[in-house]
Amino acid sequence: MYFLDSQLAQQIVDRTMAIIDHNINVMNNQGVILGSGDPHRIGFVHEGALLAISQNRTVTINSASASSLHGVKPGINLPLHFQGEIIGVIGITGDPQHLNAYGELLKMSAEMIVEQANSLELAQWQNRQQEEFILQFIKGEYSDIAQLEAWANRLNIDLYMPRVAAVIEVQDGGHAIGNSLLKQVLNLLENPSRGNLIAMTSMTELVILKPAFLDGKQWNANLESQRIDQLLKRIPNSMRTHLKIALGHYFPNPTDIHRSYQTAKETLQFGIQMQPDKSKYLFEDFSLLVMLSGLKQDWRGQQLLTPFQKLIAHDNNQQLRKTLTAYLTHFGDQGACAKQLYIHRNTLRYRLDKITQITGIELNKLDGLLQLYLGQILLTKE
Repeated sequence: MYFLDSQLAQQIVDRTMAIIDHNINVMNNQGVILGSGDPHRIGFVHEGALLAISQNRTVTINSASASSLHGVKPGINLPLHFQGEIIGVIGITGDPQHLNAYGELLKMSAEMIVEQANSLELAQWQNRQQEEFILQFIKGEYSDIAQLEAWANRLNIDLYMPRVAAVIEVQDGGHAIGNSLLKQVLNLLENPSRGNLIAMTSMTELVILKPAFLDGKQWNANLESQRIDQLLKRIPNSMRTHLKIALGHYFPNPTDIHRSYQTAKETLQFGIQMQPDKSKYLFEDFSLLVMLSGLKQDWRGQQLLTPFQKLIAHDNNQQLRKTLTAYLTHFGDQGACAKQLYIHRNTLRYRLDKITQITGIELNKLDGLLQLYLGQILLTKE
């Protein structure tokens, strides 16, 4: 059963008193005055309301009958209904003969306010449930897929629709500005919705689980990139400068959406580090970095990075690292490398020998060169 609260009761009072110039009281289903144009009456039991509730009818109270009832003034009292149940009473103070014309109108207005509030409350509850579902979905920590399916069904979400994750983050705006900007972006994404599942993961981050097959047939990262461009165009320039958006990798298994979210987060991280002036970052542009980033936390990765870490420790002016970058860029072509660095080939050979001496890596061997390359891209982008 729906129960009136004091906030909604006072809202009914304020809105209905704007219609007629009479005091309005709103009582709950126990006859207690929850809202009134006369604040002193709030909290008292209205016996006229109790009569209206018990008899489920409009109760008219004149001056004579008012004197025999407690907490009552002349007027009319009409029961309020919601979904077939009496939830309270609306009372209008004044001469009953002059109020009958208003009674049904105010009763209908009050019941519409209740219905509207209930619909809003239900929508807010559903939004909270959907957001909580999304947050659990992208964590990938659920152990019982059947429970997840049941939860999705209750929210009318197709758990097995192919989706890809995107992340939007507010930069340099603070929590208050970030929250405001994300709410504006959220409104743009929901109107029209295009089937997106959206949740705020923090005060400055939004996750979007987007339908992956925009053409209805297959995953196409270029189409998604174009869709992101369209979204950015809809965002005012003053907002756009604070926003960064990253699109993750598409995984065919829908329950792997947490991996898509993880790749979107890491794409965003590398994108901001390497291309801070851009607003959009795609997994395809940072795929090698993203796929290898997890190695840094593994012992194998630590072993892989050791040679380049030695180079960093012995290269205070970064001269050897710049030389290695040029050497890798030109695939070992020493002539092109020396030309780029504006140095003699003998100087280049000296530096390359120095790199080998420090790292223990032979630069003319593919395995060693690959190890230094991986170390470079993983350690110089932090």
